[in-house]
Amino acid sequence: MTAGIEDRLLRGVRELGSVVVAFSGGVDSALVLAAAVRALPGERVLAAIADSPSLARAELAAAREFAAGIGAELAEVPVAELASPGYRANAGDRCYFCKQTVLGAIGALASRRGFAHVATGTHADDHRALHRPGLRAARELHVAEPLADAGLGKHDVRALAAAWSLSVSDKPSTPCLASRIQVGVPVSLRRLGLVERAEIAVGARLAEAGIRPRDLRVRLLGRGFRVEVDTPSHEAVEARPGLAAAVVAELAGLGLAGTGELSVYRAPALAPPG
Repeated sequence: MTAGIEDRLLRGVRELGSVVVAFSGGVDSALVLAAAVRALPGERVLAAIADSPSLARAELAAAREFAAGIGAELAEVPVAELASPGYRANAGDRCYFCKQTVLGAIGALASRRGFAHVATGTHADDHRALHRPGLRAARELHVAEPLADAGLGKHDVRALAAAWSLSVSDKPSTPCLASRIQVGVPVSLRRLGLVERAEIAVGARLAEAGIRPRDLRVRLLGRGFRVEVDTPSHEAVEARPGLAAAVVAELAGLGLAGTGELSVYRAPALAPPG
């Protein structure tokens, strides 16, 4: 099966001729970038990452490392999602305004540099989701979707990434920092910074206790905040009396307002009302 999906993907990317890959550092866009490196001459491939307050610094560093490791040029494109009232309002369609801004900026870069297409890591399963406003923005901007066009779903993406020995093949989902802010709570520079600092603090506190979560989110809710970790990590925290309370207290000290709790990680990325 891997050989078949590999052939479809490489053929589709080759047909693009030249491409700027909208690269987030996650496995989906990493696979598209790796496919472009395999299918096209180096001068016809460019990775572009949108650099803004919603991108955690650790994710930017990881993206740089990955691109360098496969020999792809990485352009860091400053974007200003917070300039969009629709993005700041966070009314449920924030991703539409985000993708408008990000893909618009990357499209402008592609035009300046003479690349024929912009491609994203959208895969077939994304199109089955009930609410993906970012996909509407991508359609409006005529962005290519090599994974979806080749019929690859998330399982296929991870299988092919593993077959190609990509370092991110098993990387958990890492959506932007704004995804941690509950719908209806406005996105601001202060809140984005709080989320990033809080997740660093929680990770460090749990590491001291020998717990290293695969999934970790700190969600800002309308009346407080919630720390979410994967089930094995949650069970490990529960087995250490007082650790959950200490984590919540530390975040309150960082400036997170309201009542806090520690619970099991919840998907999808947009936090439900709490």
